Amino acid sequence: MSDNPETETKPKKGKGLVMKAALGLGLLAAGGGGVFGLMAAGVIPGGGHAEKEDNKPKLIRKGEEDPFAPKQEGDKEGDGAAPVEGDGGSKYRTSYYSFAEEFTSNLKNSDALLQVSLACSTRHDGRVLIWLKKHELAIRSAMLAVIADTPEEDVFSIEGKDRMQKRLTAAINKVLVETEGFGGVDAVYFKAFIIQ
Repeated sequence: MSDNPETETKPKKGKGLVMKAALGLGLLAAGGGGVFGLMAAGVIPGGGHAEKEDNKPKLIRKGEEDPFAPKQEGDKEGDGAAPVEGDGGSKYRTSYYSFAEEFTSNLKNSDALLQVSLACSTRHDGRVLIWLKKHELAIRSAMLAVIADTPEEDVFSIEGKDRMQKRLTAAINKVLVETEGFGGVDAVYFKAFIIQ
């Protein structure tokens, strides 16, 4: 330290207060940003944004109750007949939907007619079955277009029939996605298959 008081540097009081205020504001902003981020991520509730509920059909495990299962004809409360599930195979329950009417169409570049009776399956909850019934007209139209676009040689081979089943499944799911936002059909099955 020197003996000359004029050469000593004295800390400026104003500069220290500004630094402390800036540091405090910086910490406040960082803390607020962190809280906002946690609220937006849903970690802390009350972010002001309504959490969007996942309203898509869920896979139903064997033995679980399906809250959307359509009531079957002849079902009565307390009739005592509980469904019995096997232990093996898929861990999910499979539900089936049978199309009431047969499908009849010409085949691609052919005079041959194909008449089929069809059903499909889903492992998702009963909303998919409800939507199949609700949109059956649009689904039938899409499926008839697939059948009409099937070459005659495909209906005589197992591989060709497999391709047609996959195309029919895709057609059903396309209609369901367009109308309800979710497909959910796993496979299409032939109940009857007649070539004329």
